[in-house]
Amino acid sequence: MSQIISFSADKDFAAIFDELIQQSGYKNRSRFLRDAAIYFAEIQQKGDLMTIDDGEVVEGHLVVHYQTEKEQKLMVTRTESVEVAAYHHSSRLGHSCHSCVDVVHLKGIASDVREIFEQLNNTRNVDKVVFVSAPMRQDDCC
Repeated sequence: MSQIISFSADKDFAAIFDELIQQSGYKNRSRFLRDAAIYFAEIQQKGDLMTIDDGEVVEGHLVVHYQTEKEQKLMVTRTESVEVAAYHHSSRLGHSCHSCVDVVHLKGIASDVREIFEQLNNTRNVDKVVFVSAPMRQDDCC
């Protein structure tokens, strides 16, 4: 069941707000606000990968964009403190036959996930590495 929540804003902010929504690809203010609030709350409560406490357990996806000259995968292996649940490799993305992306679903101790992130980020031909954290859950689902 939906509930209406409203707030007031000056005209300048309202214009900037509508532009942010459009630039972010949203067609609906409510969905934009929902996602923005959840993202902000997670960052405030949990932090991002680079600022979270070393011993905290994190779960999410490492997304690695890179260039390669031959068919290549950037393998991330399971360790004692990092569990790799899934690994996906795509090549020949977009306009270049040399663009690849690897997506790794993992769970582990923040310091060890951060170490993997930094190793990938410092790997030759890697253009971009992003960690997308899984949504926070209050209770286990299963």
